[in-house]
Amino acid sequence: MPSKNLAPVTVSHTVSDYLSCLQIVMVNTTLPANIGSAARAMHTMGLSRLTVVDPKLPIDETSVSHAAGGSEVLSSAIITPTLESAIADCQLVFAASSRSRHMPRPVVTPTQAAKIMFDFIDKQTAVDVANDSKSRQSNGKPNIAILFGREDRGLTNEELACADYHIQIDANPAYPVLNVASAVQVIASFIFAHAQTHVQTTSSVKDESTNAQPMLNVHLRQQWDEPAITQLQLQQLVQRTTDLMIQRGLADSEHLKSLPARLSRLGSRVQLDQKEYQLLSALIAKLAKS
Repeated sequence: MPSKNLAPVTVSHTVSDYLSCLQIVMVNTTLPANIGSAARAMHTMGLSRLTVVDPKLPIDETSVSHAAGGSEVLSSAIITPTLESAIADCQLVFAASSRSRHMPRPVVTPTQAAKIMFDFIDKQTAVDVANDSKSRQSNGKPNIAILFGREDRGLTNEELACADYHIQIDANPAYPVLNVASAVQVIASFIFAHAQTHVQTTSSVKDESTNAQPMLNVHLRQQWDEPAITQLQLQQLVQRTTDLMIQRGLADSEHLKSLPARLSRLGSRVQLDQKEYQLLSALIAKLAKS
């Protein structure tokens, strides 16, 4: 019998509402000045949430001088020791990468990434309103992270594996590598531009036939009746499944090299919700005891 929660819910957002759901995550930066430059780029494009993971040097006066008008973004930045703690409560994670890596995730352009982000926010917010479940998520908002790597070598394979999508910026194929703060500026610019268009479109009479679909063959859930799981829950599920397969003799040492990454990618592709997570967790617990 259809759930009454599936009834369409219309929620109006401003550009600021959308942008407040996004956080920029800088991983293991070397130069404090780049943190400041990224904060300035964020402020220019309306983003305010900055997380810095295990910086080699702390935020200092060079950070402040490079932040210029973005000093408020810099002063409110969160410093975390690990990437896992930075994205634990995120439901959707993107990673900026200039090249394909081992076991790649779906690759999208900045424009496609922005569309995926805002469509996700719309669907998640509609579910929260329909279920009256704002208390389930922090501040009642979806939480989306965009990861940026080190100045000299970007993100590692393990860090890229934490993302649901990889964002690649069109650039000179002979040298497609941007400075980290420049990459933040470019991607944030596409996001801000799409936010304005998205708000104008959703505030007018909607014509579904005119909504552009992603050019790449990526999977987007069309209807959510429960909130999506967080990154922390996904990694917990991956670990429990791995442990169960080891216990049952279904994974040898060769499989274990890539098994967690494959399970994580599977979870990203399936896009589990909270009820599905509970069902799988109960099944794994039962099998582990039997």
